[in-house]
Amino acid sequence: MPSLPVTIVASGATAVRVAAAFEDPETSWRLVHQLARRLDEAAIPGVTCVIPTYDAALVELRPDTADLAALTRALEIMIDGIDFGEPLTRHPRHFEVPVLYDFDDELDLRGVADAQGLSREEVARLHAEPDYVVRCLGAPGGSPMLDGPPLPDPVPRLRSPRAHVPQGMVSVAGRQATITPAAAPGGWPLIGRTPLAVLDLSSDGPLVPYAPGDVLRFRPIDRAEFDALRGSRLAAR
Repeated sequence: MPSLPVTIVASGATAVRVAAAFEDPETSWRLVHQLARRLDEAAIPGVTCVIPTYDAALVELRPDTADLAALTRALEIMIDGIDFGEPLTRHPRHFEVPVLYDFDDELDLRGVADAQGLSREEVARLHAEPDYVVRCLGAPGGSPMLDGPPLPDPVPRLRSPRAHVPQGMVSVAGRQATITPAAAPGGWPLIGRTPLAVLDLSSDGPLVPYAPGDVLRFRPIDRAEFDALRGSRLAAR
């Protein structure tokens, strides 16, 4: 692939990392996710897992059958056949996420607003303004990794991470945004919470309802609606 800004390198003895560096980040994102989907569909013997991110994918192999050279050749052929202009999802699903923003100063909304030179209301408005494309799934529990809201500056992480972030927390950091589907430690500033359950451990299929390429939109709610919706599951509209 001499003409493509794509590198395939070993990552230990049983995995390879495919990284794309196109001038347009959208192209890099589409390539690694289209590659991941093709690998899932191809069911190449020995490939146990494909983890795509924003611009790279890790392809893991069974230790007893690992052949990195053969996998690299197969990946090169597969990448040559990808149409980078093709949308990742022709019919993305849309999800509306109700959010009770932190106007009671229980979390970090005021600190984020002060650092941005904005009011808490302005930060909430900007956060709820865009349609967010799910870029990839992160930790914990399939967090939807999203491009961040159009704030003036990147949002610093907390100086001291929390040992426990409850499920349903809505957070921002840098130029990213996400929801916490499962309780875990975390260092991102929390600006609100959703009453909806995102993670479904009883599901026979994917544990979260969205996938890369789907679209999320946040909707401000008040305490009464939060209480009324508590425990409902996030679902596509």
